[in-house]
Amino acid sequence: MSASAEQETAPIANSRSGRTGSVFRSFGSLFGGSQNSGDRPHTPQDGDGYVEFGMQDPERSGRTLGTFAGVFSPVALSMFSALVFIRVGYIVGNAGLYVTLLQFLIAYGILLFTVASVCAISTNGAIEGGGVYFMISRTLGLEFGGSIGTLFFFANVVGSAMAISGCTEGIMDNFGPRGHFVSGNSHLPDGDWWRFLTSSMINTLQLLVCLVGAALFAKTSVLILGTVTVCLFATYFSFLFVGATNNTIPVPGDNILSNTTTFLDYTGLNSTTLRDNLGSHYGRDYTSNGKQVDFSTTFGVLFSGVTGIMAGANMSGELKNPSKSIPYGTLSAVAFTFVSYIILSFLMSCTTPYFTMQNNYLFLMPVNLWPPFTAIGILTATFSTSLSNLIGSSRILEALSKDQVFGSLLNFVIHGTWKGNPIAAVAVSWCLVECILLIGSFNIIAQINSVLFMLSYLATNLACLGIELTGAPNFRPLFKYFTWHTCLVGLLGTLIMMFVINFIYASSCIILCLILVIALHLFSPATQAAQWGSISQALMFHQVRKYLLMLDPRKDHVKFWRPQILLLVSSPRSCCPLVDFVNDLKKSGLYIIGHVKLGDFKGIEDAEDNQQWWSFLDHMKVKAFTEVTLSRTIREGVQHLIRLSGIGAMKPNTIILGFYDSEAPRDFFQNGSSPYKTDDFNNGEIQNFPIRRDGDPKQFQIQEYVQILCDTLRMKKNLCLCRNFQRLDKNFISISKHVKYIDVWPINIFNPTSGDPFDMVSLFMMQLAVIMLAKWKHLRVRIFLCEASDERTVGTFDTQTPQMEIFSKMKLEQSLKELRITADIVEIQEWSRDTDFTRHARTLKQFTAQADNVVLEEDDEVGEETLNRSLLYMQRANQIIRERSDQTALSFIYLAAPPKLSTPDFAQRSASYMELLTELTAELPPTILVHGVSTVTSTTL
Repeated sequence: MSASAEQETAPIANSRSGRTGSVFRSFGSLFGGSQNSGDRPHTPQDGDGYVEFGMQDPERSGRTLGTFAGVFSPVALSMFSALVFIRVGYIVGNAGLYVTLLQFLIAYGILLFTVASVCAISTNGAIEGGGVYFMISRTLGLEFGGSIGTLFFFANVVGSAMAISGCTEGIMDNFGPRGHFVSGNSHLPDGDWWRFLTSSMINTLQLLVCLVGAALFAKTSVLILGTVTVCLFATYFSFLFVGATNNTIPVPGDNILSNTTTFLDYTGLNSTTLRDNLGSHYGRDYTSNGKQVDFSTTFGVLFSGVTGIMAGANMSGELKNPSKSIPYGTLSAVAFTFVSYIILSFLMSCTTPYFTMQNNYLFLMPVNLWPPFTAIGILTATFSTSLSNLIGSSRILEALSKDQVFGSLLNFVIHGTWKGNPIAAVAVSWCLVECILLIGSFNIIAQINSVLFMLSYLATNLACLGIELTGAPNFRPLFKYFTWHTCLVGLLGTLIMMFVINFIYASSCIILCLILVIALHLFSPATQAAQWGSISQALMFHQVRKYLLMLDPRKDHVKFWRPQILLLVSSPRSCCPLVDFVNDLKKSGLYIIGHVKLGDFKGIEDAEDNQQWWSFLDHMKVKAFTEVTLSRTIREGVQHLIRLSGIGAMKPNTIILGFYDSEAPRDFFQNGSSPYKTDDFNNGEIQNFPIRRDGDPKQFQIQEYVQILCDTLRMKKNLCLCRNFQRLDKNFISISKHVKYIDVWPINIFNPTSGDPFDMVSLFMMQLAVIMLAKWKHLRVRIFLCEASDERTVGTFDTQTPQMEIFSKMKLEQSLKELRITADIVEIQEWSRDTDFTRHARTLKQFTAQADNVVLEEDDEVGEETLNRSLLYMQRANQIIRERSDQTALSFIYLAAPPKLSTPDFAQRSASYMELLTELTAELPPTILVHGVSTVTSTTL
C-alpha cells in the first residue's frame, strides 16, 4: 500500500465538519390517540430545551373526558369486575373472614403504594396515550418500558378474557340447566364448548363497541357504574333483611355435589355463622375439576379482581387533564371499592355458611330481595371490565407501534387507525382474547392475570423509586404523598406476592420480561431511547459520581496498573484500524479519542460535532470517550487534551499518536474492501471528518510535532507513536497460520551502549505486548536481544564499555519468569560485528534528549555527513528488523526521547530525529515506537 493512515492520526485539525439537524417530535402527536391529532409529528423550533406537552386546546385535540367519567368510573368498574358478585363468596368461604380481610389489606396496600407511584409520575409531566406504558417507557427507558409495556398489554388481554369468563359463568348459572331464571327444559345448552361459544359472542359484542370508539364506552361507564352500585346496595340490604332459608340456594349443575344434594343452607344474620366463618376452611374448586384451594389461589383470584387501578391511566389519551384526573380519580375509586369489599365480606360471613359459599359461587342471587339485581350486576360489571381491558390493551398496542419499539413489525397497527380509533389494534386484542378463552376456568385465568398485572405494578414502583433516588432536579411531581419508602414497599410487596400466587407463572413472566429487555436492547432503534431519556442513565451518573469520588489517585499501586489511553487523531476516516487496535490495547482501562480543531469560538457548533463523534464510536463499536478541543495551534490543543482529559483518578497515563510522514492518508469509510466502510458520514457533497488529500500541505510542521512529543514526556505520560497501521488486518491475523509473533525490540537504537532490556521503557513495551497477547491468543511474544557473539554480552554494541551492565540469557529468562511473561528469546549477533556501531552509538545521541551530554571527537561534526552516516545506520537496523518480521503481526520498538526543547538548533535536530525514525520504521509491519516514563510491572504480591 502506498498510503499511510497513521500520519493523519497525528492531531491535525479538521477544517470543516458536516452539519446534521436534530428533529425532536412531540409525544403529544405520537401517542394522543385523538381524532384530530393525526399522525403528523410536531417539530419544535430550534433552541427548544424541552418539547412542551399539553399546550393545545383539549377540546380540539379530542380530549373530552373529565375525572369522574374518564378515571373514577373505569377504575371502579374494573376493580369490581367479576369479583364483587361472583368470587367474594368463594374467597370468604375458603379463606375465612380473618384471612380475607388480611388479603384485602395486602392487595390494597400494594395497590395504594402503586397508585402513589403512578400519581407521582403522572403529575410530573403530561401523560399521553398508552397510560402506564407511556409512564414506564419514558422513565425506565426503551428496553424496560417496551418489555413491561408488552407484558402489560398481555395483562389487559388476559383481564378481558377473565371478565368474559365471569360473565359467561353468570349467564350459564342463570339461564343454563338448573338456572335461576329457567323453568322446565327451556334453558341454554351448557358445556365447555358451549361456554366458549357464549364467551366468543360476548367478545365479538365488545369488539363492535370498540370499533365505534372508546368515547362511547366512557360516556356509558357512568351509567354502568351507577347500575352496578345500585345492585351492590341491593345485595347489602338483602343480607340485612332476608332471613334463613333451606330451599333457596341450588347446587350448580357442574358441581359434583349436585348428584347428592339439591339445595344449600342460608342462615341470615347469625352469630354462630359468623363464628364459623372466622377461620379458614379450604375446600376444592368445583369449576377447576376439583382442584384444592389454598391461600395462593384465593389471593390470586382476589387480586385479579382489583387490578383495575390502571384503567384511568389507560384512557390518558382521552382525558382533558391527565395529570389532575389520574391521581384524584384513581385514589377515590380505590377507597370506594375497598370499603365496598370489606362491607360485602363482613355481611357474607354473618349470613352464609362457608359450605354454601364453597359450593355455589353465585349464591347472592337466590338471597337477593329481587334476584334480577344480582344478574344485572354480574353482567354489567363483567362486561364493562372486559370492555375496559380490551380498550386499554388496544391503546397500549397502538402506543407500542407508534414508538416503533418492535421496528416495522407493528406498522400495520398505525395504518389500521381510522379517525383516531386503532381498529387494527382492537382486532389483534380481540384475537388474543379468543385464545385466552380456550383456557376455560375463571380461577386459572385469574392467577395468570394477577401475575401479569403485578409485574406491571412492580415496574411502575421501580420507575418511581429510581427517579426519586437519582434526585433529578426535574422530578417535581405535584402529588407529594409518596417517598422512596412507599415505592420500595410497593415493589417488594408485588414481587413477593407474585411468587405467592404462582411460582411457575411468576418465574415465566420475569424470564419473558428479561428476554424482551435483551431483545429490545439489541435490536430496538437507539433514536427513540435518546429522545425519551432513560432512568438507567441517571442512576449510572449517580453511582459513577459516587465511585469516582471514592477513587483516590494517591492510593494507586503498580500491581493494579492498566493503560489509560488518550489517542490523538486528525480524522477518523484515516485511522479506523488504529482506533480499533487501541480499543483492544486498553485492557478495560480508560480510552479517550482526542481531536484538535484550529480556530476560535466564533460560529462553532459543538453539539452537532459531538453527535458525529459519538456516531463514529457507535460505528467502530469501541468503548471510548471523545474529547474535542478548539485552539489556535495544534500543540496548544494537545496540551489542553493531555492536561484536562478524564476526571478525578481516571486520567490518561499513555498518549498515542500517529506517525508524522509524507504519505497520503487512506479513507477507510470509502474504500470498498475496508471493513469500516460506511456512508453514514457523508452529507451530500459535504464530507464529515474530511482528510488531507494527496499533495495537500500539512497543517503543522515537524518541529511542532516533536514539541508535542516533548510536552507529553514533560507531563510524565507514556508515549507511543504508531506507524503502518493501515496494514493492520485483525481478521487476517485471527485466521492466518503464517502470522505467528508479536515482536519486542528492547534496545535503544539511538544509544545501544545503554542496552538494559529491563529498563523502564523495555518493561513498558513488554507489558503492552502481553496485553495484546491476551487478544491474539494464538500468537507468541518474541523478545530480541542484541549481544556479542563471542562474550555473550547482551544488549551491547561496544564490548569494551565498562559502564555497561551485562545480562546473560539465563538471567533474562529468570527475570521473565519473575514477571510471569511467557516469551521466546531471540539473540541477534549481527550488530556487534560492525565496529562502526560504536562510533554511531555516540553520534546518534545528539538527535535525542541526551544531546547535551554528547562528547564528540574532532572528526565527528554535527552536520549533513553525520546525519547521512546515521541514516545508513538506521537503514541497516531497519533491514535487520525487517528480515525477522515476515511472520510478525505487530512490533514494539524502543523509542528514544526526542531532543529537549532547550537544545541548540532544536528545529534542525528535531527534523533529523524524525527522519531517522522514518528510516528505522520503513516498510515494517504495524509498529509502535514506545517510550515509558512510569513503572508498570510488579513481581510482588
